[in-house]
Amino acid sequence: MSDPDDAARDLSGAGQRDTLPSIAHESRAPILVALPIAMGLPFLMPADYSPGEQWLLPLVEGTLLVAALSVDPGGADRRSGYLRRLRIGLVMIIAFGAAWATSWLAVDLVQGEDVTDSAGDLLAAGSLVWLYLVIAFGFVYWELDSGGPGRRARRETRYPDLAFPQHLNPDVAPPGWRPLFVDYLYLGFTGAIAFSPTDVMPLAHWAKLAIGLESGASRHPRPGDRARRQHPCLEGAVVRPSFHPVRAMRALARRDTVPA
Repeated sequence: MSDPDDAARDLSGAGQRDTLPSIAHESRAPILVALPIAMGLPFLMPADYSPGEQWLLPLVEGTLLVAALSVDPGGADRRSGYLRRLRIGLVMIIAFGAAWATSWLAVDLVQGEDVTDSAGDLLAAGSLVWLYLVIAFGFVYWELDSGGPGRRARRETRYPDLAFPQHLNPDVAPPGWRPLFVDYLYLGFTGAIAFSPTDVMPLAHWAKLAIGLESGASRHPRPGDRARRQHPCLEGAVVRPSFHPVRAMRALARRDTVPA
C-alpha cells in the first residue's frame, strides 16, 4: 500500500528528482478521450442533474485540464506535487458531478417524476448517469492507487492498493508492467455493471470503500408507482434494485414488438 511519507512528498513537490532510470511515459490518449466525454455528459442529461448551470462543471474541468496540460505537455505520469493537485482537483469535480447526477436520478425513480414520464428519456438518463459513474470511478482509481501514476511509473509497487492479476502472477505480465488508465477504466466498468470487482482485488481500505460506493451507486432504487404504471416494461430493467441500461433496451424492444 502507498506510503504516507511518499504521498506527502508527492503533494508537496519535494524530492521530485527521479532516482530510477527513465521509463516510457503513460500515453495521454485514453485520458483525453474519456475527459471530453465526461465534460459533455452534463449537456446531454436533464438540467436538474447538474449543480447550477449545465456548463458550470465542464468549465471548471476544462480550466483544470488546460492548467495540467500547460504544466506538463508530455506524459500523464510526471511526478509533480503541483500537477498532482491539479489532477486530484479535476478528479474530485468529475466525481462530484457523477454523484449529483446519480442522486437526482434516484430521486426521479423513487418519485416517478420528470424523466420517468417517458420511457425513452428514462433509459437515456439512466444510461448517461451510469456512463458518468464509470468514467468518474475510473479516474478515482487511476489517481489514488499506490500514490498516483507518477509514483507507480518510477517505483515498483510492492504492496499495491489495487491488486491486478499481473501483480498476483508476474509470469503473465511483461517486465516492468504497471496498470495504466485503461486498466482502471475497465475496473470502473466492471464495478458498475457487475456490482463488484471481477479480476482486481481491493487491498487498501480506501479502495474497498470506493468499490463498495460505486457498486451501491450503480444500484438505483426501483421506479415509483407512477413510473411503473406508465412504463411497466421498464420494471424488469430496474434490476432489484439496480438500473440496468442493457435490460432497459431489451424491455423497450419487447414493448415495441408486442401487438397492440
